[in-house]
Amino acid sequence: MTPLAITALSTVNALGIGLDATAEGLWANRIALRPCDYEDAHIDTHIGRVPGVEDVTLPTAFARFDCRNNRLAEMAVRADGFEGAAQAAIRRYGAHRVALILGTSTSGVRAGEVAFARRDPKTDALPDDFRFHETHDHHALAWYVSERLGIAGPTMTVSTACSSSAKVFADAHQLIEAGLVDAAIVGGADSLCLMTLYGFKSLDLLDTGPARPNDADRRGISIGEGAGLALVEREVGERPALARLLGYGESSDAHHMSAPHPTGLGAELSMRAALERAGLDPGAVDYINQHGTGSTQNDQSETQAIARVFGPQLRCSSTKGATGHTLGAAGIIETAICICALTRGFRPGNSNLETLDPEIPTTVQRASEAASIDVVLMNSFGFGGSNCSLLLGHGDASVSVPEARQP
Repeated sequence: MTPLAITALSTVNALGIGLDATAEGLWANRIALRPCDYEDAHIDTHIGRVPGVEDVTLPTAFARFDCRNNRLAEMAVRADGFEGAAQAAIRRYGAHRVALILGTSTSGVRAGEVAFARRDPKTDALPDDFRFHETHDHHALAWYVSERLGIAGPTMTVSTACSSSAKVFADAHQLIEAGLVDAAIVGGADSLCLMTLYGFKSLDLLDTGPARPNDADRRGISIGEGAGLALVEREVGERPALARLLGYGESSDAHHMSAPHPTGLGAELSMRAALERAGLDPGAVDYINQHGTGSTQNDQSETQAIARVFGPQLRCSSTKGATGHTLGAAGIIETAICICALTRGFRPGNSNLETLDPEIPTTVQRASEAASIDVVLMNSFGFGGSNCSLLLGHGDASVSVPEARQP
């Protein structure tokens, strides 16, 4: 495929607001997980909670969209100069020639949870001020961002569990290649809610402490929240690109509703498809950001697939021990992490790793370290076997390694 330029990028996650906070937190090997203190979730676990969400106010004209998920989206719009870059793209191409494709797994379901708790005790009617379509509905996120930024091109919501905001890049490429648009704003958001916290608890998939992907004693995941946005365009001439989308791969296990294929078959197909689409050999890849949730089965099956495709020596790591597993937002947040690695010259460490599982057949990067990286691969795999892998390469703009103590 012809690479696409990624010319603007923002991220919001438990490490902080913006690319600098994320890169500096990873460089310092900081763990942003905390004991669960989310509203009335009485669960013995750790969460990746974004600081300051409760204090965000949406612009007055969009107050009807107010919910935790759309507040995260608003934070991503404001972060890293993204709003200005988006407006410049709309002026450059026209509002109808810019697409919007966002991923989420639960959207603003927390607004629905609150409304259900406030239903009329006699009639069970939901409260009159509950705005389902602007908050709880899966398309509420994309509807909000499209109105907020003034986008009039194709607007889509992708909801494929934890691969949602990775698959948006594939859709953007297809729309641009088809000539329907000249650019696309992609990304996603997912917010903390009781459904996911208690849902994963019922599956016995939550660690009581901070998640420890690839660790011999890992016990499960830590739920996080976050958001991010990226502007994807054709080659942009003299305007610098932060990075380039070199290829993507998608696959479907259809193995189990909540468990990956035991040997990582779908993960392998996804990674091989990304390499084939990019026209690259496995040896061209310098680092892999794993899906790496911290569950025993997930980490084992994914690393088996990585070893079959790339061999045992290629360095990989999971950063979910720092941010938590942000579900539908994981793809865009970890794409931002990979682009930070490319532009700032470091390989992110495997957050919270203590004792490497001896059955992990890959070389795991324990702590962040300076490194020259040209191509990275990012994996996002979702329930039901919905898999996506992205290959990212250098753009034209780069900055130095964050000022931080060498780990």
